[in-house]
Amino acid sequence: MDYKSAGVDIDAGHETVRRIRGLARSTFTPEVLSDIGAFGGLFRLDTGRFRDAVLVSSADGVGTKLKVAFLANRHDTVGEDLVNHCVNDILVQGAEPLFFLDYLATGRLSPDVAVAIVGGMSRACRENGCALLGGETAEMPGFYRDGEYDLAGFIVGVVERSAIVDGRTIASGDALIGVPSSGLHTNGYSLARRVVFDQLGLRVDSQVPELGTTVGEALLQPHRSYLAMVKPGLAGHRIKGMAHITGGGITDNLPRVLPRGTAAVINRASWEVPALFRWLQQAGSVPPDDMLRTFNMGIGLVIVTAPAQAEPLMSQLAARGGHGARVIGEVVESDRDPAVRYV
Repeated sequence: MDYKSAGVDIDAGHETVRRIRGLARSTFTPEVLSDIGAFGGLFRLDTGRFRDAVLVSSADGVGTKLKVAFLANRHDTVGEDLVNHCVNDILVQGAEPLFFLDYLATGRLSPDVAVAIVGGMSRACRENGCALLGGETAEMPGFYRDGEYDLAGFIVGVVERSAIVDGRTIASGDALIGVPSSGLHTNGYSLARRVVFDQLGLRVDSQVPELGTTVGEALLQPHRSYLAMVKPGLAGHRIKGMAHITGGGITDNLPRVLPRGTAAVINRASWEVPALFRWLQQAGSVPPDDMLRTFNMGIGLVIVTAPAQAEPLMSQLAARGGHGARVIGEVVESDRDPAVRYV
């Protein structure tokens, strides 16, 4: 008995590292001082850019969207999902990403699959100006089924202390700008899979006339990054708060940035819910409140700003790819804990 016959192929691990080294290097910024394969990643923070730098970190995963990737045998988008989700999580506090690390765990390591996953990560890191500094690939036979894996990401960014976006200046009358999502992003897939594969009995290659594409294409649309379109609007403290609309939808995520004494009123008629969400709701007979607490419903980011700044910000967002951004509601006074009310 040896390690390979027990299910762990060390040579496959070395081959994977060899093949992904170039992908990671393509994301390196001048601040990176180490190479892939070192025990730790080295990154020199350029403190000269800041008067009072604050590091912002986050960790997340892709959830059961991975199950769709397994069924479709497509692995080049989930890494992009992971990076963009993490980028958005620190962006809402005003931070720009510095570096990213990943954790890939699988039952049996396939270098081809690993390269596809890391290829998506490196592509997203380059687009976000973020270095893929390192990571861990764990082969754990008997823990995961063959052909399956789990994926987690860890990001560190930086923001000037005086430029932190924390929602403390949000007040009654402020406008709520909704920025469109690119699909389900990385949340709600347990419900979506139950509807699509269990209830409807569809396959990933099934064509859905209401969507104009296959099930797999619709469900694997990459999670959108909002960094490029939002970053110019951070100047001058025009953005008072932001909520990344992930698990819990607008209902549970927007209150996280609202100060006590305020609430949000959302006009559901202010945007057209994309076909994918309407189809899932109808096909699964999902109650409206469940839809709003499970999915982003076509709004991936909510920005809070003074009413006079709403139009300039939306124009700036549109110029950077944020077409379709619109005012979807307002902040109101409340004598209860922050919450969302739909009208």
